[in-house]
Amino acid sequence: MNGLWLLVPFLLVRFGLLAVLSREAVARAAHFAPMEGGERIAYGIYQLSNAAMFLYLAFLTVQTQPPLFFRAGLACCLSGLILCTASIAAFSASSSEGPCTGGVYRFSRNPMYVSYFLYFAGMALLTRSAVLLGIVLVFQISAHWIILAEERWCGETFGASYRRYAERVRRYL
Repeated sequence: MNGLWLLVPFLLVRFGLLAVLSREAVARAAHFAPMEGGERIAYGIYQLSNAAMFLYLAFLTVQTQPPLFFRAGLACCLSGLILCTASIAAFSASSSEGPCTGGVYRFSRNPMYVSYFLYFAGMALLTRSAVLLGIVLVFQISAHWIILAEERWCGETFGASYRRYAERVRRYL
């Protein structure tokens, strides 16, 4: 199977489910926080690595051997999809008047980004591609800088309620 097919379930959950659950949440999810200095460079790297990941998958195939890599990749992808689904459900149910703190957001301030990493790492395992894994790592490192910008924006926008939330809940896991 061509690696590009691995994107179908992810895109259906990430964009399809979000659109079905809440049109307003689609606009909120598409919003990138204002970035400063090196965050702008990180954003460019984030977008380039995202495109590279998607394009490179077209040249890869899913490998079922050895079974350990296949099973681990499948487990990562399924975990990522489940977490992404839970993140989107909680995000869709939240209000734009305050930070999203319900559902899986009680355990992680950035469960969607964690789900992306799990899913994309699973794709690298399923295709047994070290290059794809490298792209995923660049994607995740650049995403960290975007997260920092988002958290700064949330602190400025939601004030003390966000700061209290950030003190209670970890950034990732």
